[in-house]
Amino acid sequence: MINKEHTWTETGGIRLRDDERIDDLQRNHYGIIQRKGTFCFGMDAVLLSGFAAVKKGERALDLGTGTGIIPILLSAKTEGEHFTGLEIQEESADMARRSVSYNHLEERVDIVTGDIKEAGTLFARASFDVVTSNPPYMNDAHGIKNPGDAKAIARHEVLCTLEDVVREGTCLLRPGGRFYMVHRPRRLIEIIQTMKKHGLEPKRMKFVHPYRDREANMVLIEAVRGGGALLKAEAPVIVFDENGEYSEEIRTTYGY
Repeated sequence: MINKEHTWTETGGIRLRDDERIDDLQRNHYGIIQRKGTFCFGMDAVLLSGFAAVKKGERALDLGTGTGIIPILLSAKTEGEHFTGLEIQEESADMARRSVSYNHLEERVDIVTGDIKEAGTLFARASFDVVTSNPPYMNDAHGIKNPGDAKAIARHEVLCTLEDVVREGTCLLRPGGRFYMVHRPRRLIEIIQTMKKHGLEPKRMKFVHPYRDREANMVLIEAVRGGGALLKAEAPVIVFDENGEYSEEIRTTYGY
């Protein structure tokens, strides 16, 4: 969808708006289109793409994919057969589709415009092996000046709630399928309760600390549809070393 208020150029066969850029993902020479003044992907998306396991031949769905960062990174990091991103904002979905084309991933990655709350009707039930989501963290949407703003939608539960994400993601997972989420530790009890309510059993959990001596500011969770009650708390991720540079784990395991 072309916004006529902006000028457009073509780079490598891909249309770019005058306020857009292509950022290097440091994986497989892939890049992603991002736009000034809008929500851009962060470390949480990179961590989730490293934590999620998509095995050879499996199909994965990313709920609330934004500009497509997680499907694109998963296509580079895993042997999954196919990746789909669902995004409600058409401008973000358009950027994601152009990034898919830029990376020549049309055969492996699809971007669908649609509402997470209706995901169960947009796709066949139990049709994915893996579901991922980096959902809005904040459930206090009151006082937002512009609830239609892309940043507000990405950060606050304006268009969907944690319950919506878990409910719809679960119904699209095959029995034994895996759900991966990155979220805030302060909502961990709510996350676990919501997952169990919808038939997901948390199996792996990893806290993320910005520095070794700081409290965790993110948590990565893997849950299995219909799994048994056994949760493994893995060693935490430390993002920065004592020199303020990315830690060895971030540079190797997560490739950033």
